[in-house]
Amino acid sequence: MPPPYTLRRSSCPAASQSRWLILRRSVDDFRRQVDGQQVSFDLLGHCADRYGVSLTAAALRWTEIAPKRAILVASRDDHMLWAKSNKAALKSGAYFATRKNTIELPHDALAHSYNAFGMADSQTGRAQSWFAREPASMPVTEMTRVAGQYDYTLILLLLPEAEWQGARHDDEEPEEDTYDRFIRNGQYPVR
Repeated sequence: MPPPYTLRRSSCPAASQSRWLILRRSVDDFRRQVDGQQVSFDLLGHCADRYGVSLTAAALRWTEIAPKRAILVASRDDHMLWAKSNKAALKSGAYFATRKNTIELPHDALAHSYNAFGMADSQTGRAQSWFAREPASMPVTEMTRVAGQYDYTLILLLLPEAEWQGARHDDEEPEEDTYDRFIRNGQYPVR
């Protein structure tokens, strides 16, 4: 199943086109609902009920306005179906390329079948279990909720702020910033 945020809004499994538009237009009210509260699937479920959208749609909206790094993952059978990182997470390299690769969940993930007997729906662990490039001391808060209607499990990963690392693959050179390239070539900005 492709990610719901890449499909035309009218065929999005997370919300119908009209409901999605209602959620987009009511972003200020949505912010008021979540500001100052610890995020949870219960809070996002409240917002989903309030706007008449699915939990997935509300969670996708929340990742867009999240104050820190947030990644929403949909998984089935211990593998990721799709993942959506907010801008802060993307800039730090905390994302999953699910369109190009089949990615298995970490074995210590709450949603992994190895942990199916655990009763917790939230845990804090090491970010390196999800993102190999994160520092060893970096924590990650992982929350899960089964989205039975769509036969997948939602996983919300929350990471503290990080220094900007940029998205890059292990076999590539670091990306050069366009501004730095202009300066290196003697092309200074006109003010």
